[in-house]
Amino acid sequence: MPDEIPLNKLKPKQRGIIIRIKGSGALHRRLLDMGLIKDSDIEIERVAPLGDPIDVRVKGYHLSLRKEEASGIIVRV
Repeated sequence: MPDEIPLNKLKPKQRGIIIRIKGSGALHRRLLDMGLIKDSDIEIERVAPLGDPIDVRVKGYHLSLRKEEASGIIVRV
């Protein structure tokens, strides 16, 4: 669907709803443990000048994600 995009494609202050998290293994489990679960609201706070890291707000707290981590999180805008 055109409105489902990777998290790293959103601009600062844009919001989305997490649809799924790609991948498996330790990184996938770590993202789930940090609260990045399906149907959670997520907002881009800011992006570093070179695009890495990306600061997001989810469930009322802030997280910093690397660009490759954010690219595996699919959101609906």
